[in-house]
Amino acid sequence: IWDTAGQERFRAITSSYYRGALGALLVYDITRRSTFSNLMKWLQEMREFGNDDMVIMLIGNKSDRHHMREVSEDEGWKLAERERLYFVETSALENKNVEEAFVQMVTRIHEITSQKTLDSKLNEARKPNVGQILLVDEVTATKKETCCLK
Repeated sequence: IWDTAGQERFRAITSSYYRGALGALLVYDITRRSTFSNLMKWLQEMREFGNDDMVIMLIGNKSDRHHMREVSEDEGWKLAERERLYFVETSALENKNVEEAFVQMVTRIHEITSQKTLDSKLNEARKPNVGQILLVDEVTATKKETCCLK
């Protein structure tokens, strides 16, 4: 798990971490609109450098500070829906939905990798073995049954 904390000084090295990543947690602070506004550039980078099937979870953190909210939960849901992300609001302070966010992401990663493994095995079973020699006895294959004819 790599935590860049959304800091610009890590931007140069983060692209290399996306390449092998199976999942990413894209976290913003619900009490600071600027963190929500910056999400798209991070998401664009993840999609540019990451795997096509990387699981990306959008997380609105600090739900315990709802009285200071600058980003509505509805805005989070709409962004997640538009960008095909998973979404949850969490409170690290109250340990609310934190474990659930990780479990949801890991579960989805497991589903995707299991399906890829299954697809790979099915494709492998359908392929003819390379280098295999198949002998066809044309005489036997075309010979009519004559055992009972007189």
